[in-house]
Amino acid sequence: MIMDNNFQSWFIPFDVFNLICHSLVIIFAFIFLFIIIGDKTCHTVPMLLVANSCLAELVFSSNLFWMAIFTLNNDLKRQQYEDSLCVFRGYIIYITCYIQNCSYFLQAIYQYITVVYSARLFWQSARFQFFLISLMWTSAVIFTLPHILTNRVIYLVDDQMCEMPSQRSFISIYNVTWFYMMPMSSIILIYVKLVRYVKEMSKHVTPVNTLIRAQRELKMVYRIVILVSFLIGLGIPYASFVIMGFFTSPPKYHFRIAYIFVNISLIFIMMSLFKFTDPVRTSIMKRINAVVETVR
Repeated sequence: MIMDNNFQSWFIPFDVFNLICHSLVIIFAFIFLFIIIGDKTCHTVPMLLVANSCLAELVFSSNLFWMAIFTLNNDLKRQQYEDSLCVFRGYIIYITCYIQNCSYFLQAIYQYITVVYSARLFWQSARFQFFLISLMWTSAVIFTLPHILTNRVIYLVDDQMCEMPSQRSFISIYNVTWFYMMPMSSIILIYVKLVRYVKEMSKHVTPVNTLIRAQRELKMVYRIVILVSFLIGLGIPYASFVIMGFFTSPPKYHFRIAYIFVNISLIFIMMSLFKFTDPVRTSIMKRINAVVETVR
């Protein structure tokens, strides 16, 4: 254990802020999952995919919460110390980040299937969607194997966390493209294709119910695009520092700064899920109204 001589006064407030963000996300995710499981009106295929996203946010934030406690403990003691699970937390970050991004991609794919391939009922079934969810979680572990095999995740003293250094390497490019750019760009592409498809439907003789349904699904994908825009916008600092590492050394404490934006994005994502998930919002309002009536 080595004393840390690089301590800055803003470390502790940032650490506490991170813990508050993660605590709120974890609480919101638990509430969402509790309502989805307990309310029968939420037992639908779209809500299965929403539950998967909530579970992804819960696991992702729980790991970041664990990491923030480790960082805060080292900052309070002003020490350089790597515990036995530090590298493990670093790997879990990449696994859960991939799961988080792909969970919204699965939602967009489902909306696309219900419009473009409405006759393919098996593709819209809970069994097939559950298979895709299982495949997503399994692939997250497989796609993180390059990180494990190359031992790229190490303890970063300045940032007091275990992460992959921002350097020019194949794994860095792999991270930015496969874990971040691919899911995000795919969701936007699906939205663009759906917009074109619905416009073509409106130009032809189409049953009113079919057109209304297509417009409703398009609206759902639009909401997903808004939601992931928080991931894209607030994830820019993190991605920028990683890309900067291809050419020069990023600023000192860059991961501390980048994760502030990541953590804020998680709060906005949970707020958006509440705003855009009508069955959950309706269920929550019913419970609140019931409590109010009981008090009266």
